[in-house]
This record gives sequence, C-alpha cells and structure tokens, in this order.
Amino acid sequence: MKASSAIFSRETVLFLRELGRNNHRAWMDQNRERYRRAITQPFRALLERLTPAALKLNQRFVVSGRVGENFSRINRDIRFSRDKAPYRTQMYLFFSEPGGEGGQIYAAVSADTVTCGFRIYGQGRDAPLIRLGRVRAIESSRWLARQKRRLGSKYESYWYSSEKGQWTKHKGWPVEPGEWKKLKGWVVRRKLGHATLVGPAFERQVEGIFREVYPLLPFTSSTDWKG
Repeated sequence: MKASSAIFSRETVLFLRELGRNNHRAWMDQNRERYRRAITQPFRALLERLTPAALKLNQRFVVSGRVGENFSRINRDIRFSRDKAPYRTQMYLFFSEPGGEGGQIYAAVSADTVTCGFRIYGQGRDAPLIRLGRVRAIESSRWLARQKRRLGSKYESYWYSSEKGQWTKHKGWPVEPGEWKKLKGWVVRRKLGHATLVGPAFERQVEGIFREVYPLLPFTSSTDWKG
C-alpha cells in the first residue's frame, strides 16, 4: 500500500450503517469477510501508519495492535443493558500508556461521523484522572486556561459528572476547580466527516490532531508532566 493511498473506502461506512439496521449475530456471521475487509484491515493499516508519529509523542505508548490496547471491541457487553443489540456501530483506534486507565488520543469511525482527539475517564480514587489530573487542574488552572485558548476554537469539549448515580454530560471546557472536583470524564475532539475518512490525507490530519491535543494526556494522567 502506497503512503499516499487512501486507507478507508465507502465500504467502511456502508458496513457500519448496515450493521445498525441488522444488529444481530446471524447477519454478522454472514458478513464476517466484509467486516474483515471494511473494518479490521483498514484499521490495522491506520495503526501501522500512525504508530511512528504516536511514538514520537510518547515512547511508552502501547502499539501491540490488540483489541483493548489499540482497538475498541465491536461486541457490546449487554449483560446489564436494556439495549440487547450485540454489536457497536463504531470502531476506535487509540494510543495510551500501559495500564489503560489514563488518557487516550484516538480516532473513531461510526455510522454517522468521524471524530478524532483526546479522551479520559476515571471514577475510583486511584484512577489517574482523579489522582493526578484533578490535583493539577486545581493547582495549574492557568495552564488549563491556555489550552482552552489554544484549542477552544477548533475543538469540541465536553465533560461528565455523576449525578445521583447517573452520568451527566456538560458542554464546554472544565476549567473551574468546582468542575474538576466532580469530573469523571473529559473529551476534546474534532469532527472530520466521512469524506475526509476516504481521502488520501486522512492519516496526516489525524497525526496533526494528535500533536495538538497530546499535551492534555500527560496533564491528566502521566507522572512525568512538567507543566
């Protein structure tokens, strides 16, 4: 595959849309080869192309290519869900440090859109977001405000709190100490659209987004953040 060639095709989007209309095991079993061709192969090709740039950002990033370490699972855990559809109509590629509890830079393709950026979730006291990110956000609010000014015009930001046991989504940048004291998750992302996905410059745009949002990752979850 040439470096200038497109990784994804319309088949990726069509497969995810059809999966949404036929979300059951029998259909998936009949379309396993399409799944491999439209989802698995191009995502692995994207991982291969993005890995050198990702490792320049952070040499500790996991690049094993395993599900759960670089790729999301297509299968849903439906044990405690009212929605019993067995498959997700989206796929994520992400880079994170070992352990999987810290921040991630990611690219996601769904039946509706394409997004790319940074995300982090954490609830327990030992979660990096709580143990490191919360303290830094309160003590280094000026740094966080600079990131808002740097990225705010180009990226969508939203965060989550837990209200009476239910996750609640809040639009905007969490910059106030009171927001960080109850913050359980944070996403900073840009929507790219399906037309960008199937173009030859997709991975270069993803690389650029990764470089821009990467400072949020060590700030929220890495022990070697220096400010």
